[in-house]
This record gives sequence, C-alpha cells and structure tokens, in this order.
Amino acid sequence: MTRPRLVAVVGATATGKTALAIALAEHVGGEIVNVDSRQVYRGMDVGTAKPTPAEQARARHWLVDAAAPDEVFTLASFLDLARAALDDITSRGRRPIVAGGTGQYVWALLEGWRVPRVPPDAALRAELAALAARDGAAAVAAELRRIDPASADTIDAANVRRVIRAIEVTRATGRPFSEWRQRDEPAFDATIIGLRMERPALYARIDARVDAMLAAGLVDEVQRLSAGGYACDLAAMSGIGYRQVCEYLRGECTLAEAAARIKTETHRLARMQHTWFRDDDRRITWLDALAPDLAAQAVAALGATT
Repeated sequence: MTRPRLVAVVGATATGKTALAIALAEHVGGEIVNVDSRQVYRGMDVGTAKPTPAEQARARHWLVDAAAPDEVFTLASFLDLARAALDDITSRGRRPIVAGGTGQYVWALLEGWRVPRVPPDAALRAELAALAARDGAAAVAAELRRIDPASADTIDAANVRRVIRAIEVTRATGRPFSEWRQRDEPAFDATIIGLRMERPALYARIDARVDAMLAAGLVDEVQRLSAGGYACDLAAMSGIGYRQVCEYLRGECTLAEAAARIKTETHRLARMQHTWFRDDDRRITWLDALAPDLAAQAVAALGATT
C-alpha cells in the first residue's frame, strides 16, 4: 500500500522556514502543520515570530494558537493534534507540509515515536528530587533499575530529570519506560528539506529579528499577557524573549540588556536546533537559505522524490 507523502521544512530559527513552507504550499496545494513548540500558544505572536495573518491567509496553518499559555502542552499533545491534522489534510486531497524548528517534535512525528500520555506528577517528582538531594543521583537511578533495568542501562544516571521521568511513566502506565521508547511504522513518506545558513549570517539575521520584535511591541505583548492572567512564572512564558522581557519589567535589567540577552539565547537555541538535524544528510535535502532561487530549488527537490 502506497503511503501518503508529506513535505517537511526544517532548520534553525530565522532561516526562513515559514516563507518557504508557504511558497511550497501555494505550489503543491498544501496546508502547513506548525512544528514550533512556542507558536502553539495563543496571544504569543510577536515573540514567537508566528506567521502573520497575511501569511496564514496564503496557506492554512494547523497547530498555531492551539493552546492557552497556561495549558500544559506536551509532546504527546502535539502528536495527537498533528496526526489528526495530517489525516484531515490528506483526506481532502491536500498536501501536508510540516514546518518548524522543534527537532523533537519533527522526528517524533516523522519517525512514529510512541509517547506516553502521562502528565507530570508533581508529588512524585518532588519526592524523587528530594531523594537525589539527600542520597545522590545514584539512589534515584537504583529505583529506575529496580522497575525498568532496560531504561537504567540507556539513561545516564547523572541526568536526574530523565531518570525521574522514566520512573514517573513506568509507575503511571504499568509498562516499562523502555517500551515507550519504541517506534511504530510511520504513516507517511516524507521529503525533508533543510535550510542552512553560515553562522555569522544567521546570527546577524537573528539580531535583526530581535530588534524588529521589540519595535513591533514585544514588551506590550508581555504586558497584555500578564494583565490577562498569564504570569511570568508560567512554563510558556519561560521561552526566549518572554523571560527576558519579564526580567526587564521586574526592573532586573534595562531594555537594552534584555535585548542583548534575547539575542545571545537565540544564538544558543539555533545551535541546539542544528544538532537535531546536522548529521542526517541521508534523509534531508539541504539548501542554502540565502539562495536567490531557494523556492525553485525546493520545488525541484520535491519533483525528484515524488
């Protein structure tokens, strides 16, 4: 049985994924599934570089504004919504285009990861964190080995957060966390286009975008969110841009210092995003993000794999 095809546009922040995805959607009759973990939140538009209303009018976007900033939005939440979106798009004869830089989301969707629907257990996490503080990371790792030796063999005992999550999932589901790390056969064949840019050019683009966000009202956006009951201590508000503006609004830094911190943290984010994709030349067709004929190259890449 022939599996449906989808297109994925991946790469670091500020490489132009949104613009290319829209161009491809217009060319192939597609709809875009957002794979950015911050653009899912309503009201967080400027600081997440969310597609503008005009851009969204050119191609339908899914998983944009999918959750309130105070909702818990997990990888499992994303997969449930994204898979439903892909089914809807293909059922109408449209072409799904997955676009974004959250590497975990991208590969979980394309590789058929099994992800447990287990919300955080605050009491258990506090108990195990206290155990680690009192007796060391090895004590928590010993508990994981008792209930799931396979996971204990593969998870670094020093990574207490991951060890605790494995224990949490195993206890909640009654199945070893190691079983959840298996994968199902993907439902789609994917053509993956990656956008690359030399680091100096990328950093310059990031810095210009941060300046543009501040000019476009990022501080006002954070103030509106706070006035709407979405406090700075929410997980959604810990994202780059929002966290630093909150620091500015609390008087902990100047606006210029906040801007510099946003730029530095976004540079770091771009490097982290790159690690999710950098060694996968077999599956990813890499294109120069600054190529004047980028869209034409991307269309040609689709033709070569269709």
